[in-house]
Amino acid sequence: MDDLDTRVGRAPERMMRAPVPQRRRSRLRWAIAILLIAALIGGAVWEFRPASKPAAGRGGRFAANGPMPVVGAVATKGDMPVLLNELGTVMPLATVTVKTQIAGQLIQVAFQEGQLVKEGDFLAQIDPRPYQAALEQAQGQLARDQAQLANAHIDLNRYKKLFAQDSVAQQTLDTQAALVQQLDGTVKTDQGQVDTAKINLAYCHIVSPVTGRVGLRQVDQGNYVQTSDANGLVVITQLQPIDVLFTLPEDNLPDLMKRMHAGATLPVVAFDRSLTRKLATGAVATLDNQIDTSTGTVKIKALFANQDESLFPNQFVNAQLQLDVLHDAVLIPVSAIQRGAPGTFVYVIKSDNTVAVQPVTTGPSDSTNIAITKGLDVGTKVVIDGADKLKDGSQVTLPQEKAADQQAEPPDARQQRQGGDHPHRRGAQPE
Repeated sequence: MDDLDTRVGRAPERMMRAPVPQRRRSRLRWAIAILLIAALIGGAVWEFRPASKPAAGRGGRFAANGPMPVVGAVATKGDMPVLLNELGTVMPLATVTVKTQIAGQLIQVAFQEGQLVKEGDFLAQIDPRPYQAALEQAQGQLARDQAQLANAHIDLNRYKKLFAQDSVAQQTLDTQAALVQQLDGTVKTDQGQVDTAKINLAYCHIVSPVTGRVGLRQVDQGNYVQTSDANGLVVITQLQPIDVLFTLPEDNLPDLMKRMHAGATLPVVAFDRSLTRKLATGAVATLDNQIDTSTGTVKIKALFANQDESLFPNQFVNAQLQLDVLHDAVLIPVSAIQRGAPGTFVYVIKSDNTVAVQPVTTGPSDSTNIAITKGLDVGTKVVIDGADKLKDGSQVTLPQEKAADQQAEPPDARQQRQGGDHPHRRGAQPE
């Protein structure tokens, strides 16, 4: 009974607690619905929000849609030289190894190493006494044979008179005539020996065969020198004038020959290895008579006066040959040239401060400017700095022009533009 009463008594209690979970689920549904409605309202507000302005200080080059600061330049008209740059070698016109032409003891060295000498200057002296004695011996033999020849001529004349008187035989006359001819040949031989002795004696006095600079001495005073010495006494190199030898591709040969046949003087400038310092100025002297098939180049020789001795034999230089000059060419700075998908192009700055891609055809150039043969007119403004992030139609600004305009503006106008003349700024009462 108790259990029955207990179950009967608890039944109503369970019946009263049963609706509680259902109320909780109902509240949860309402909360979820409210959150969904709030999310929808927030999304709609975010979608139709006004566009925000870019933060101050983030404009210019780093702004998403701001103008890009660039540097511009105007295409001008001028002359552009057609230059060909090649590596060259300085070659002296003459390099002479001074050797002795006779054997003997070197008794005097009259030059200093590195000295500049002229043609005919005294360099060294070989002991002349043996050759002086040989000359005197040859001269004595010549005098003896000349006397014999003179006596033979006297006898020949006598025999001719006697033969005319029929006092001597024909054979005697013929024998005397043959003796005269024999002695005449002996005298000529003696004269040749005398001349040889004089030449040998002159060779004892060594002089410079060319004008140039003396190198390092190869032999010292007191040594015995002879003609078989390989190194000689000294090497003399001609420095003024001097040549520069370089090569040109065979493709440039027709233009070069055309200019040379027209009688044009083609200037050549020699620069140092870094192409920064100008060493000397010369002109093309000649070119080789054939093309080197292994390299497809032809050798060119340019002549330089080299008065200041800025060029030295066997020195490596950069030879810059001016082949021609383009007159009235359209010139722009080299930095304006861009290369990409359109090929070679430039960014042209329009009047509304936007840029446009303009393909161009380039010509010769120098260290500063480049010639435009097609695609650009004189007076067109192009971008020369700041083009790395540009594209067709980009908005740009030119800070350097604004700065120039501000410097050119009169002070009173600048003060008035900045509000300096406003009466309230000066503390004056308005009228």
